[in-house]
Amino acid sequence: MKSATVTLSTEPSAAPTTAGSPTLQHCTRNASPGAGPVPRPGRKPVLGLFVMIDAMGWEILKNDSFGQDFAPKRKRLDSVFGYSSTCVPSIVSGHWPDEHRNWCYFVHDPKNSPFRALRSLRWLPKALTSRRIFRRWLTKWVKNRLNFRGYFDLYNIPFHHIHNYDFTEKKSPLQPAGMNRGGNIFDLLVAQKTPYFVSDPAQTEEQNRDELIAQLGEGNLDFAFLYWPGLDGLLHRVGNDSPEIPAKLRTYEQWLQQLLTAAREKYEDVQLYVFSDHGMANCDVHLNLMARIEALPLTMAVDYAVVYDSTMARFWFFNSRARDLITAELGRVPEGRILPDDELERMRTLFPDRYFGEVIFLVQEGVLIVPSHMGERPIRAMHGYHPNDKHSYATLLTNQPEIPGELTAIPHIGDLMKRTALLVKERNTQ
Repeated sequence: MKSATVTLSTEPSAAPTTAGSPTLQHCTRNASPGAGPVPRPGRKPVLGLFVMIDAMGWEILKNDSFGQDFAPKRKRLDSVFGYSSTCVPSIVSGHWPDEHRNWCYFVHDPKNSPFRALRSLRWLPKALTSRRIFRRWLTKWVKNRLNFRGYFDLYNIPFHHIHNYDFTEKKSPLQPAGMNRGGNIFDLLVAQKTPYFVSDPAQTEEQNRDELIAQLGEGNLDFAFLYWPGLDGLLHRVGNDSPEIPAKLRTYEQWLQQLLTAAREKYEDVQLYVFSDHGMANCDVHLNLMARIEALPLTMAVDYAVVYDSTMARFWFFNSRARDLITAELGRVPEGRILPDDELERMRTLFPDRYFGEVIFLVQEGVLIVPSHMGERPIRAMHGYHPNDKHSYATLLTNQPEIPGELTAIPHIGDLMKRTALLVKERNTQ
């Protein structure tokens, strides 16, 4: 199979890509009958293998030897503004947040709130309701009761006001028809009847690894999307300077070698792509933004509503006085700033209906809003900062000879997956 003439740069891209996804060219050409090596008996011509390692950012990987033996080509990618609730849908769809409308989890929407019954829990003591074990149990019960199919967590949303909020990921972006708007790679795979594997979020990393290895051994797959979230959780807990991080990377290397060994038994050509959604910054500054806003002569749910995420606060206003007082107070907070509409538009996170918030206040990299609606206690590291911040950048590695130069941001991985799926389908059905 002849490689396309596209130069791969291992240097950081010059600036974040905020326009629509470019039309990526095939990494390979001449996918016509007879193209590629003649498969040996019992082997398929090609497998598309995509492995997402959550939070394996460029700053973590750029000076590490990770994957040099089996995926020597690497490139820094721009992430998108938001959390995993934004990044994963952007990757699997190939679209930007203002296109797929999967951005932040909680929004002020009392008319459509499914949580009205939980308001009765406001009478329980905070010593109980703030405990993570209680929230985990309740989250599981609510998810099953409401038949939510995507990721769901009640986090630290106060029960006094929970009936004013809706949750935006009721479907799973890792399934067909799982996007809030538009399609994803799994819709394409189903439409073209391509046998594929996708991780089950309810299983552990090891369980998903073993399940994929077992299916590779059967040789029936054409495409696989494996998602490992363990590094993200570890970074939140220990930070990006801990010796546990390179140790975790070595473990992932061993797992990837196992996957490749299993795949090469059944496939002549294994097109491997390993990538992340964002990086992770250590949190050395804690900001109690909630206390500053609650000190104003305003009443929550009467004058305004807010969601305090870990790195941003999103406000809705019910009168001009609340808008004026809160925006003035935010202007006095040196650890962050209100994002103007033109900047949100460049980052593809401006929603004209203000569904996700009328004012978006973002903190500087390394600042953690705590307490917040995501948690009452500090964590060591966080993501969700500005895409231009050093630790926001994602990573792409591959065993292919070239990466298209136009592939500069994580939504472009979705384009790459779609084109790979079409190529794999064509070659494996000749």
